[in-house]
Amino acid sequence: MSESKSVFLFGYSGHAYVIIESLLDAGYHINGYFDLKKAIKNPYELEYLGYEGGVDLKGIVGKDLVFPSVGENLIRKKLISVFEDLGLNQFIAKDPSANISRSAKLNNSTYIGKNVMVNSQSEIGKGVILNTSCIIEHDCKVSDYSHIAPGAVLCGNVSIEEESMIGANSVVKQNAKIVSGSVIGAGSVVTSDILEKGVWVGNKLRKL
Repeated sequence: MSESKSVFLFGYSGHAYVIIESLLDAGYHINGYFDLKKAIKNPYELEYLGYEGGVDLKGIVGKDLVFPSVGENLIRKKLISVFEDLGLNQFIAKDPSANISRSAKLNNSTYIGKNVMVNSQSEIGKGVILNTSCIIEHDCKVSDYSHIAPGAVLCGNVSIEEESMIGANSVVKQNAKIVSGSVIGAGSVVTSDILEKGVWVGNKLRKL
């Protein structure tokens, strides 16, 4: 992996703003951003570098770092595929306030937000978002391209399969497994396995 602390972002809106502040606090420099079009709002005065599919991406980026700064799981997946195909330098973006166990395993292009806790023996896949103040307890597995929203709690030994969304302030009971592509609504409580893809909500969980 490159030792560079210079980063090119892919996407520039609300979620990117959060990532930018974490990166700046961690001592990174933001070179600019790629997106479908130039952002109307530019609070961090970043340079627009074009759409990644219409430029010499590898030539522009070189040995610097790249990061998918978008909240949509499937878009992150597509961007990471581009990074991998071109051999670009990915990394883990971690806010300095996050608390990560020394035994936890993290993968590239994952964002670890402010005040996040990841406890012992947990495994976090690539392209995952662990958003503000979520808690990942011991022995959990959060698979690739998933998003754990602010304040959500995964109790011990929870398994979240690929491309899932666990809503804000929801709780997933210990040992529960959630099938790929699932959406758990904000404030919901998961007390047993979710084996059918869909949108699930409520304290007494039900499928919409």
